[in-house]
Amino acid sequence: MKKDTIAAISTGMTSSGIGIVRISGEDAFQIIDKIYRGKEKLSKASTHTIHYGHILDEQETIDEVLVMLMRAPRTFTGEDTIEINCHGGTYVVKRVLETVIKNGARPAEPGEFTKRAFLNGKMDLSQAEAVIDVINSKSEYALQSSISQLKGSVKNKIKDIREKIIYHTAFIETALDDPEHIDLTGYADKLRDVVQELIKELEQLIKSSDSGRIMKDGIQTVIVGKPNAGKSSLLNMLAGKERAIVTDIEGTTRDVLEEQIRLKGLTLNMIDTAGIRQTDDVIEKIGVDKAKEYVDKADLILYVVDSSRSLDDNDKEIMKLLAGRKTIILLNKSDLNTVTTKEILKEEFERVSETKDESVLGVPMIDISAKEEHGLDDLENTLQEMFLNGEVSFNDEVYITNVRHKSALIDAYNSLEKVMDSIDMQMPEDFFSIDLLDAYEALGSITGETIGEDLVNEIFSKFCMGK
Repeated sequence: MKKDTIAAISTGMTSSGIGIVRISGEDAFQIIDKIYRGKEKLSKASTHTIHYGHILDEQETIDEVLVMLMRAPRTFTGEDTIEINCHGGTYVVKRVLETVIKNGARPAEPGEFTKRAFLNGKMDLSQAEAVIDVINSKSEYALQSSISQLKGSVKNKIKDIREKIIYHTAFIETALDDPEHIDLTGYADKLRDVVQELIKELEQLIKSSDSGRIMKDGIQTVIVGKPNAGKSSLLNMLAGKERAIVTDIEGTTRDVLEEQIRLKGLTLNMIDTAGIRQTDDVIEKIGVDKAKEYVDKADLILYVVDSSRSLDDNDKEIMKLLAGRKTIILLNKSDLNTVTTKEILKEEFERVSETKDESVLGVPMIDISAKEEHGLDDLENTLQEMFLNGEVSFNDEVYITNVRHKSALIDAYNSLEKVMDSIDMQMPEDFFSIDLLDAYEALGSITGETIGEDLVNEIFSKFCMGK
């Protein structure tokens, strides 16, 4: 690891009240002494103190500042760290950074402060990755999940599983080296129970990744319905602004409109599509085809039905698209005389789907009025139940939100399945330890204990500058 002293702007590059330039490394105090003027020499000051003064470039005063001093190892990076709090104008912050670099620091690479924290043992890799997830959080659930991981929820779970695996691996290896004193008779049956329990734990973690992805990235949501059902009005209601053009003319929406919406702590990546119907209009037909493509990729479909009109062939065509997909049906225009009821819809679904499967017939149906903004609470509650089983607690539950972590868990799961196969086939014990070690290595890649330098560099290169 490079031991030179690094510096970067750690606040956003827009004009604001305060800007922070962070310095980390063994020369941090030497550098600040060259450019800071105040009542005392900062290299002689106590750790974790704040000092008022000015930053100078040679004899030129750059800015009036507050400087925070933090000595190793009680810092984020584990190194001597200085944070210069200056005025937040874009030019003045850049001048302060330039002065720091001119006097001995080098510009930090993206994510290098957090990378040093990881390499210096201040956090494991899962916690380091949670740092950028906190910064990029799009919802309350995403933030809480990231904070939970930052506190070590994933780290502690993986550590517990790895300890069990390495214990039994070491026992087998020791027994094979010293068969006179350690008897492995009947051990395979004991190991089977242990591995079965570990497989269940990994299965639960892998399963949690679906909810974890929803928390982190949001729900890919597509609004479908026939023309003039109120899809665009629904988007406007959820967005809280006139995002889509709404008229009485059918086929107004021809292209795809996208909007990110937050409901009850969840993020919906909302896509409003063209009304699905048979049409000879070439441009509208392209929009209809696009709508069908988005349905195939969606996590959730909001099917908007005009309850003031009877169902027609266009509705039946849409129902066929929804079979087997996560769907909420919104009976819009509940403020008008109702023609299409929930009972009529259920009957039509059963007929079109040619099934009595509860997954089809149990699709949630909610009365709404996009015009009068009625039914939003019911929609929010349904979303929570559908995607997060109601309220989510981050005290005990571990959610996997990182694709890399999920892949490693699957590798570990497969290795433990091989252990089970070896036990069932009554293979020699050394076969057990080979696959146990593979599972141990796979899980170690999550925490960073068994990971190559190239992958470490790739992970931290995705961080923002100054973090």
